[in-house]
Amino acid sequence: MADEIDRRLVHASGTGFPALYLLNLTSWELVQYLLVVSAGVALVLEAIRLLVGLDWAIYDRLTREYEQDNLAGYALYLISAAAVALLVPKIVAIPAILMLTIGDPVSGLLGSGSLTKETYVLLAMFGVCTGIGSFFVGWLAAALGGLAATAADGLKPVVAGYVLDDNLTIPPAAAAAMLVGMELMGTFSL
Repeated sequence: MADEIDRRLVHASGTGFPALYLLNLTSWELVQYLLVVSAGVALVLEAIRLLVGLDWAIYDRLTREYEQDNLAGYALYLISAAAVALLVPKIVAIPAILMLTIGDPVSGLLGSGSLTKETYVLLAMFGVCTGIGSFFVGWLAAALGGLAATAADGLKPVVAGYVLDDNLTIPPAAAAAMLVGMELMGTFSL
């Protein structure tokens, strides 16, 4: 359980990226740059770990069994966050990233790291993510973003033997859904 809490604390620490902007400590452009550089560093570390055999104890503690021979969740997390930060407006990117950095750790702790989630865990994920979204976008966009983040959290598809980790799927799914919600609200004046 201690390793699971440590994983969730590392996850939540990613909240620092959007927090830099939200607290007016830096520009959104610098946050984008920091995310891209962090993703690049993570990819280099992962290449060394997977190809050369970097064997730091921290990888044993903070990676899951299915990550031992694949990109670890932290790298997927940074890649996903960087991509969303670069590709969508910040009003959508920020809550999409926060749904990963806050919603996913809450879900993970409630679900105790299992690959299948109980209904109450998914409802908690939906509530947390919709609540996060509601600070940035309208109610429909927030609910659709929360629903997409919850679906990404609850589904773990396997492609060519590789688990598509929710660290990779939550931000883009949430961002796309929020964009749809914003378009619907603008089009239909809901």
